[in-house]
Amino acid sequence: MNTAAPPPPIYTYTISQNGTPESYDEAMAVACLQGIANRRTPSVYILSRANARPAYWQEALSRPGGWMHGREVRPLADISALRDLVGRRVRGAVIWDPAVPATINLATTIAGVEDGVVLSPEWAERYLEPWKLRVLSDLRGMFTGKETGSAKNDAVRWLIREYLAKGKCSSRLFCLYEDAYATRARGDIGYVLTRDWAVKNRAFTFDLSPWGDEKPGDDPDQPLGTDLATYTMLLEEMLGQSGGKHMTEMAGFFAFQKYSNMPGHPSKHDPVPTEWETVWLISPYNCYQNTVASDCFNQSFHSHAPRKPLQQRRVTPSVAAQAKTYLCILMADYDSATPLYDFLPKHWDDPARGRIPLCWGINPNLLETYPDIIRHVYETASPNDTFAADASAAGYMNPNRIRPEYLPLFVRHNRAFYREADMTMSPMVLDWDQPTPAVKDAFAQFSPDGFATIVMDLHGTGGQLPETHVWKGMPVTELINDACNFAGVEQTAEIMARAIQTRRSQTPSFHFFRIVWTSPSQVEATIERLKAIRPELNVEVVDPTTWFRLVRESAKSRPMSATP
Repeated sequence: MNTAAPPPPIYTYTISQNGTPESYDEAMAVACLQGIANRRTPSVYILSRANARPAYWQEALSRPGGWMHGREVRPLADISALRDLVGRRVRGAVIWDPAVPATINLATTIAGVEDGVVLSPEWAERYLEPWKLRVLSDLRGMFTGKETGSAKNDAVRWLIREYLAKGKCSSRLFCLYEDAYATRARGDIGYVLTRDWAVKNRAFTFDLSPWGDEKPGDDPDQPLGTDLATYTMLLEEMLGQSGGKHMTEMAGFFAFQKYSNMPGHPSKHDPVPTEWETVWLISPYNCYQNTVASDCFNQSFHSHAPRKPLQQRRVTPSVAAQAKTYLCILMADYDSATPLYDFLPKHWDDPARGRIPLCWGINPNLLETYPDIIRHVYETASPNDTFAADASAAGYMNPNRIRPEYLPLFVRHNRAFYREADMTMSPMVLDWDQPTPAVKDAFAQFSPDGFATIVMDLHGTGGQLPETHVWKGMPVTELINDACNFAGVEQTAEIMARAIQTRRSQTPSFHFFRIVWTSPSQVEATIERLKAIRPELNVEVVDPTTWFRLVRESAKSRPMSATP
């Protein structure tokens, strides 16, 4: 007779997500309540009337064998029912100041530290009394620009001094979440519903530009460079709080419309260079980025899923190199939460997956956020699916920018995640120059089966790709970025053919291509078209383990090979 207690129920709340300021305020309060409710155990799961993805994952992970299987689901009638469920764990309310949109991030940080719920002035008037909440902080009128000439920066610097510097915030996570400057008016909750994660982890939350040579779109009257100066102050304090004992994740992305060249905000900095500048800026402080993290529901819930070491289906390479053009395809850019959570299902569920060897780039540090989703893809992988790290390693950073004294920490951090994810290759290291000997020494300790890189130099101090070689047993080569943005079968096949032609100096030749957010069926069709238009190349697509092994053997046979 089974006398075991049934698993605890899952309480669901469905947000409106209807593109209004009211739905923005709702999502903000819900995220705070969920983050507090799920801090110790996974009990609250958020659904949406406008976004089907949380329901997709609820169904997938509730199937037999899934960790949510067998748990009763209890829908909550309204937001007051959610507040009642959380009960005394909510200690009060934090009221933000719509006149200073940056205070939405201050309020989020304070709510995480002090177990509060963030309310707009309108929601405070409506709910303080019926919810029996005291006011923990009222940020209205606190910041005028008196300190820096920018109310926005005054607010962030106050938060650094009063919360981060006093050790009240996490030193393992901070969140680059777009503030309310343009989002509340249009009910954009992409970086609101994610705040359960910030609140759960008591994370410092902010929104600043990485550029010091032009003023941000949301604060054009600030003294030039103020955002960057505050950003640097934050990074220095975060390093001080971590003490060099662990690395720190920065979750979230810069606000395109405020800090890069977009319609309505002309800038000399396009979005991709702004992304790279952000990573260049944070890397010396032992920080790595989980870039695109918007619209990621239920991180505080999913993160509680049981974790144990994953295991890949290991290929036993036996083929010897022939007179062929060997290709490997990186199904790229599942390095951050949104692509993993929201983009991957469409491509993973493609019926063509498994017909050709593919390397799926998933950053293993996402095991801290969505361990159940990563386990799901491992358990449903075909023998032709291999997993490797995506942007840089266990987190997106520029390895050449890591200070020498922190490289042992870098190794420990990555080794732990690579072991848990059963990964041995790093096919998309992003940096401003070819790897230094010290960086290659570091990668050889946790990524012995392969290293490929994309180099982009924005500061005029590097920009050199490595020649293919072997470093202490680890193949080092280029990741080809020419075909990254899939533009149709015919055009992508032509792009790949040209890229091969410019790099193919002998036979056999080896080419690793990055293709972003594209279905296996489209990749398969592109390869078939490439074979048709360039039959003399004798193209063969192989798995990354085989590809790197063949590169290693080929490079070792060349006089130019660097094999210390």
